[in-house]
Amino acid sequence: MEIQDYLRILRTRWLVIVVTVAVAVLGALAVSLLTTPTYQSCSRVFVSTSGGTSVSESYQGNLFSQQRVASYSELVTGETLAARTIADLGLTMTPAKLAAEVTATSTPETVLLDLCVVDSSPGLARDIANSLAVQLTTLVRELETPEDGGAPTAGVRLVEEAKEAAAPIGPKTVRNIALGAAVGLLLGIALAVLRDRLDNTIKTRARLEAASGAALVGSIPFDKAFKDNAVVPFGGGHSPSAEAFRELRTNLQFLDVDHPPRVIVVTSAVPTEGKTTVAVNLALALAEAGHQVVLVEGDLRRPRVSKYLGLIGAVGFSTVLAGQAGLSDVLQPTKFEGLQALASGPIPPNPSELLGSETARQVIADLHGMFDFVIIDGAPLLPVTDSAVLTAHSDGALVVARHGHTSEAEVGRAVENLDKIGARVLGAVLTMMPSGRKGAEGYSYYYETDKTVARQTPSPAAPTTSPTLPADSSALSARNGHGGSASAVPAASPRRSAAVPTSRRAKE
Repeated sequence: MEIQDYLRILRTRWLVIVVTVAVAVLGALAVSLLTTPTYQSCSRVFVSTSGGTSVSESYQGNLFSQQRVASYSELVTGETLAARTIADLGLTMTPAKLAAEVTATSTPETVLLDLCVVDSSPGLARDIANSLAVQLTTLVRELETPEDGGAPTAGVRLVEEAKEAAAPIGPKTVRNIALGAAVGLLLGIALAVLRDRLDNTIKTRARLEAASGAALVGSIPFDKAFKDNAVVPFGGGHSPSAEAFRELRTNLQFLDVDHPPRVIVVTSAVPTEGKTTVAVNLALALAEAGHQVVLVEGDLRRPRVSKYLGLIGAVGFSTVLAGQAGLSDVLQPTKFEGLQALASGPIPPNPSELLGSETARQVIADLHGMFDFVIIDGAPLLPVTDSAVLTAHSDGALVVARHGHTSEAEVGRAVENLDKIGARVLGAVLTMMPSGRKGAEGYSYYYETDKTVARQTPSPAAPTTSPTLPADSSALSARNGHGGSASAVPAASPRRSAAVPTSRRAKE
């Protein structure tokens, strides 16, 4: 990994690092608050030996005293002196426990020895330090006195009594918090790198193209407006989302210059990838360019197009497939110029069979003859086969993947489902791009991330009987400006766009 990779991880995984540091700091603070405060008291003794009459003898005695300091330090921290101190003060603790609270330190090249005691009680720490000094004096006298009763060769005298500590020496809260923050930062960075290495979701163009085996034809940022409305305002706007869908429109027209795809299924591997949002706004972008477009609600399980465009959903695609209405009876004009829609209609019990029928193929062919572009919002590929059979009746499919949500394996399996039936993958679209910046000549795009766009909610349970034409069909026919006859022509009769290639005009 290069430095840029680590910087990218820190930028995208900053929340992991912040949470880890916060947890470590709170943990250190909790330990500090729960730890019992401890106090330290120290007494000081002077180690001396019998002096000599000459300078040489005095120097030798001083060296002897310094050597004795090291030996007496071991006595201070031993259990023998601890036992004597316990007996002197009448304590209930064991010699081993008391010895663990005692430390002995000496200044180099001196004969001074400090006896320090740490305890939760400042008064007890003071009493133990003073008692240790007294008991050490007695023990050294016993050890240094010759057996014949002569004068001791060395001795210890108390020169500074211990005092009661005014403030605790522990816990060191500030130090613990700083240490916790440092450890949390290192651990957070390690977790961020590890999570990035183990994450197999799609976040880059290269990974999506490798998983789908097709070129990336569109990168759609998430717009905050999608929370309330999945329809992008194209009318003269230059929002990041509108420009992204215009770019997708342009890329589709250049996939095959001589025979650009006209019947396009928009699908995804799994739900909540933003496929319906892509289908709706792609249709609007094509209509904005002057084309006559029909948007088909091909997801007969969880339809969402009707909700986004305010359509009558009681009649539509399933009604025509069931033979209960003509195509012209159920086509609905929208408030957007150049765009008509075919709602899903009643949810059938057998969507895959209906969509794979010859009737479905003929309906799509009829729409192809009536409009410049047919955009079909299909169901996800992995849960059901609806979109796969629809793609077989179309020019190809756009596979939508959601940034940081769709895995490479899911996209790969979805494309395999299309390959098995010989369906064509036109390209891949990456939605909900993270925060970034892209600019040229005054255009600045600020991308936001949100999980609420195009979230598909469960629809009512499928009926157990075949769909019937609802009473709303008469109202829908009146809305379209014609009667209920299947052979009637819609009032808003689709016209051919001037942008349609000459080869297509000749064909038609």
